[in-house]
Amino acid sequence: MKVKSFLLIVTFALTPVMSAQSARVPAPASGPDRGQQRAEHRQAMMEMHKQEMEAMKADLEKMKSSLAQMKANLLTIRDRNEMDRWRNNIDMWDAMVGHMDRMLKQMESMGPGMMEPDMGGPPPTAPAKKKPQ
Repeated sequence: MKVKSFLLIVTFALTPVMSAQSARVPAPASGPDRGQQRAEHRQAMMEMHKQEMEAMKADLEKMKSSLAQMKANLLTIRDRNEMDRWRNNIDMWDAMVGHMDRMLKQMESMGPGMMEPDMGGPPPTAPAKKKPQ
């Protein structure tokens, strides 16, 4: 009688465990579904890249226009100290606009796929530590 009771208790105790193990967790998408998801993701990333590039080009054009106005206004300044301040400001903005222009051209040459590591681009690198000066 004890053996039958023990087997009955074990059966009832193990039933939930066995049913939990037999419940299938859906496997991650593979095959054609995964390829389609990647293609859709890549298309979305390319569209985002295109929009960001267009926005950056528009911002850069505005900055170039403002810089040209600053340079034109420099000719009207008579005070020596004020002229020096404006020249320094123009030099700084000229360097900044030049840097942004170079970065934009570099990003255009790389294309949208180079921005995403899983899209065939280079793997992400850790940021370089700045040396104290």
